[in-house]
Amino acid sequence: MFSQSPYECKLEWGRRGAREAAERGDIVIIVDVLSFSSTIVAALSAGAIIFPYPPNLDGKKYASSIRAKYILGRAEAARTGNPSLSPVTFNEEHCNERYVLTSHNGAYCSWIASSVPALLIGSFLNASAAAVLADKLQQKTGADITVVPCGEMWNDARENEDRLRPSIEDYLGAGAILAELGGKKSPEAEVCSGAFKSSESRLKELIWDSGSGRELRERGFEEDVHYCSQLNLTDIVPVLKDGRFIIYK
Repeated sequence: MFSQSPYECKLEWGRRGAREAAERGDIVIIVDVLSFSSTIVAALSAGAIIFPYPPNLDGKKYASSIRAKYILGRAEAARTGNPSLSPVTFNEEHCNERYVLTSHNGAYCSWIASSVPALLIGSFLNASAAAVLADKLQQKTGADITVVPCGEMWNDARENEDRLRPSIEDYLGAGAILAELGGKKSPEAEVCSGAFKSSESRLKELIWDSGSGRELRERGFEEDVHYCSQLNLTDIVPVLKDGRFIIYK
């Protein structure tokens, strides 16, 4: 049976990886660079209050029940001037506003792993800070750490095909965090860390030209790709508590 159990720092992909990490009781770091993780970091930096929710459930009803606003898709939000699954749409005007944010990848993985000892949001923007906090919590709790690059979903998956599409931006984002974690790393985690180290000097170029980067650019969201590719822009690390993300203090 596949296992990284002998190691303190692990790498697991997507929803399945989030579930297995949760079942082990690990500290989990969710990495969805374009754009859930980066959006959460930007939203909390602006003082917004974010509740993650899976898209297959009724997010609008849930938002109403907790007196929050339901975040729309990028295109619809752009037409109405509201924040969306785009980090550059959040600013000081959204301070203390409550939002429900759904996504097929980051929000879903966060919901699956919500019962772990600590669930952190990691990205390029806060990679070093996320690693420092994860190490601190590992020493406090004794739990192992699993970094979960969420990946993307194929839109045209056929019957009996896996919908998960591994993405380089999430793999390199996970590697940026793993490179700074202090615990003993699994081979999977070591290779991921090495991929980041060998790519760091060309990080922005690689993300810009990646499949996910091109997809966003073709939809008119070039600014998101630029923003999300910045390394260690902030020390803010969102942590899930009582269904919402807070800044760990």
